[in-house]
Amino acid sequence: MSEYQAFHVELVDNVAHVRINRPEKINSMNAAFWREITEIFQWIDDTDAVRVVVISGAGKHFSSGIDLMLLASVANELGKDVGRNARLLRRKILELQASFNAVDNCRKPVLAAIQGYCLGGAVDLIAACDMRYCAEDVQFSVKEVDIGMAADVGTLQRLPRIIGDGMLRELAYTGRQFGAEEATRIGLVNRVYPDHAALLDGVMGIAREIAGKSPIAVTGTKAMISYMRDHRVDDGLEYVATWNAAMLQSTDLRVAIAAHMSKQKAEFPD
Repeated sequence: MSEYQAFHVELVDNVAHVRINRPEKINSMNAAFWREITEIFQWIDDTDAVRVVVISGAGKHFSSGIDLMLLASVANELGKDVGRNARLLRRKILELQASFNAVDNCRKPVLAAIQGYCLGGAVDLIAACDMRYCAEDVQFSVKEVDIGMAADVGTLQRLPRIIGDGMLRELAYTGRQFGAEEATRIGLVNRVYPDHAALLDGVMGIAREIAGKSPIAVTGTKAMISYMRDHRVDDGLEYVATWNAAMLQSTDLRVAIAAHMSKQKAEFPD
């Protein structure tokens, strides 16, 4: 693993812990953040020893969203020609989108552990994760409307599938803050923990449980669920039949069945 400016990454028990590591800046997302998260998730996808990912934030807060200095630096690149400005901005936006697409497209399950502020771009990030868990002190906000723009790196595209269209519209139009109780009620988070320490312990426990399963089975399950976001039921059934025609030949199936019958813990190769 490389050393990163905006992250700390460690691999323990087949779980990669990806921690945003700019607590002095409320874990705001600077230029290094956007570049490095793509590199990290490429490493995760390429490394068979990684079976599950946990994303968290160092310090009191998960993330305050995009670093406003980054926005200012982009503004300084604009000139007088509208067409060239539009081309530049579109390219920049697509680059940022690609960073969170790398999270969404990861073959391994990605769990978000969220405490304190989760604002603006941080909501885009957690929307790209498989599951979300939070501490009681969490404060969410789809903040972009308050700085005069529409969210453009995934919130408006992914959250309707998570919390529903009407609720997403309310949060995006108002930019209001909401806490753990409402986040649970609308389905944004799976579970609430009393504090940051309990949050990390709980989420790491879930991650280790998933990591103990067959990586072939977990990868296939994620692939099928992701496929169904954009396809009909009959398309999904056809796809899983084709997928499992190959994957059911894995030795993991025999290992899992033997362990179940003997009431022993199964051990799967990476």
